[in-house]
Amino acid sequence: MTQDLWTTVDHYMADLFVAPDPALDAALQASAEAGLPAVHVSPNQGQLLTILARSVGARAILEIGTLGGYSAIWLARALPPDGRLITLEANPRHAEVARANLARAGLADRVEVRVGRALDILPGVAAEGHAPFDLVFIDADKPGYVTYLAWAMRLTRPGSLIIADNIVRDGKVINADSGDNSVQGARRFNTALAAEPRLLATGVQTVGSKGYDGLAIALVLPE
Repeated sequence: MTQDLWTTVDHYMADLFVAPDPALDAALQASAEAGLPAVHVSPNQGQLLTILARSVGARAILEIGTLGGYSAIWLARALPPDGRLITLEANPRHAEVARANLARAGLADRVEVRVGRALDILPGVAAEGHAPFDLVFIDADKPGYVTYLAWAMRLTRPGSLIIADNIVRDGKVINADSGDNSVQGARRFNTALAAEPRLLATGVQTVGSKGYDGLAIALVLPE
């Protein structure tokens, strides 16, 4: 099994299940031209986000980590016309690119990009009464994942989904002695997720055009 094979199969799956989309293609191109890191979700993963959001009838979504807005487009398209997505981005340049990409996709009316550290913004999101969110997607700095999980628990309801990207880290997550802060952040998050009695959760390994990693998917349980 090689990266070339994973990528080829990923493209095969995308060609089958993901319809051509000029807005998404333009978002990737604009992000690349702006020098943003190519760490966005793959098209197949984006389609999965849409499916999961629709499966819970999401009307309110919170995303922690916007980058160029690619995943936000996938998520926002699952919303009804009066739905709302709030996405948090620490880097002002990334947020600028994301806003342009979302506007091009015709989603500026239902997506709000907030700029700043998520831990500084989240208290305001809570105070403004936007919760409960039907889905929270965490795809930001890995050392902050445990704290983001705590906020996600506070801002959701029974039946909501909490999804976190990059929890396998090319398999390095099994190394308890890793000196990589992102690996240790993923490990702390996975441990906290597994120990949370209010969640029914699992971790899924993924391979494809984005390499070897994984997603955590958790359902918030009734109290």
